[in-house]
Amino acid sequence: MQLHLLCMVWASAVISLQGRSVLCKEMKLPGGAAKPPSPSDFLDKLMGRTSGYDARIRPNFKGPPVNVTCNIFINSFGSITETTMDYRLNVFLRQQWNDPRLAYKEYPDDSLDLDPSMLDSIWKPDLFFANEKGANFHEVTTDNKLLRIFQNGNVLYSIRLTLTLSCPMDLKNFPMDSQTCIMQLESFGYTMNDLIFEWLDVGAVQVADDLTLPQFVLKEDKGLGYCTKHYNTGKFTCIEVKFYLERQMGYYLIQMYIPSLLTVILSWVSFWINMDAAPARVGLGITTVLTMTTQSSGSRASLPKVSYVKAIDIWMAVCLLFVFAALLEYAAVNFVSRQHKEFFRLRKKLKEQQRQRAQGSGEGKAKGNNMSGNNAPHGGVAQQCSACAREEELAQQGLLFQTYGLSLSAGIAQEMDATPVFADLPPGLGFYDIRRRFVDRAKRIDTISRAVFPMSFLMFNVLYWLTYKVLRHEDIQALL
Repeated sequence: MQLHLLCMVWASAVISLQGRSVLCKEMKLPGGAAKPPSPSDFLDKLMGRTSGYDARIRPNFKGPPVNVTCNIFINSFGSITETTMDYRLNVFLRQQWNDPRLAYKEYPDDSLDLDPSMLDSIWKPDLFFANEKGANFHEVTTDNKLLRIFQNGNVLYSIRLTLTLSCPMDLKNFPMDSQTCIMQLESFGYTMNDLIFEWLDVGAVQVADDLTLPQFVLKEDKGLGYCTKHYNTGKFTCIEVKFYLERQMGYYLIQMYIPSLLTVILSWVSFWINMDAAPARVGLGITTVLTMTTQSSGSRASLPKVSYVKAIDIWMAVCLLFVFAALLEYAAVNFVSRQHKEFFRLRKKLKEQQRQRAQGSGEGKAKGNNMSGNNAPHGGVAQQCSACAREEELAQQGLLFQTYGLSLSAGIAQEMDATPVFADLPPGLGFYDIRRRFVDRAKRIDTISRAVFPMSFLMFNVLYWLTYKVLRHEDIQALL
């Protein structure tokens, strides 16, 4: 019995001593504050089941709309495709809003960086990209998301996205064009009575320092604005940013303009080739035409089938026109150089008709003389036949064409007078003189073409580059 009483006294003494030590430790805390709760207990109290927080209800429910401040950071910008008229970029999308239900004072830190899994436990804006064609999240090595809560209830939500956005393009000045691509951020389910998006005042759109584009230059100026949408279901908040892109035409200069320019110049080589070398000149002309046709088709392969004319189309069409005109020029040269043969063909036809008339008149006279008594002399017929023989001899020797255009029958005279190449030939020229005159005309066409073709193409170049690099460029800059 005594032993039992001693044990009870000893136990009470130990308990009292432990209580005093705990009390002393609590008194040693600065300011007499109690020990802060553990992070798990704090989060359960802030947004857990026992907190009364409902992620299905927006902040300030039935009150003023929630203002969500947005800003983006562009990691990469590229894959601008003309055929599909879209562009691809990788961004950090950041949204910040105030949720009074998440304000706290129990925890000493000014802000809390939480695991992305906690995003399912809080309310988030229903933001989407209005001109999006495709998008994907990043999960390597973990979800690329950030959630940060501040003491005053502000929430910062950041996420990494890769987006493919539509970008309607005006390609009339291609490849010397400038494009404006838009990114629109819009609320899907909340009207402006519940949610309003707005851009961050400073640094709303940031770009990585080492960002470069293969064909374009991204200008520093960004057009920030609002694009409020009106639907049958209500008025929804929308903000947008415009990216101004200017195309660099170095690639097209090397791959399209310079090769087509050299092809046109190559077609002019035929003007210095002898007109008698028909295979060489025809082969060169056809080769340049086919080359320009191939280059023109290649320039359109990477472009959409638009209904208007582009700058590259005008260039290719004019280049094709020049090489085709060079081929037709040789056709004209060859035609003129062979006209002396046509001249002699008509002359032979004329002589044949004269011979037939002479024979017919001789037979008529002979028949008349026989009917009158067969005593009349035949000197006139003999004299006419002698003149025909002399004329035929001179024609065969190629020395002289007598009475050109004077003794022609009505049909032959009209046929030769209607031929322009025979209009200024004087009568009495020999065979070689006439042939030389036609050859000189053909050579004169080549000589004139050597100057006319380059000068015409030079004038076209001046007008083309002045129009698209100066005048059209200034108009585009004024619109931007």
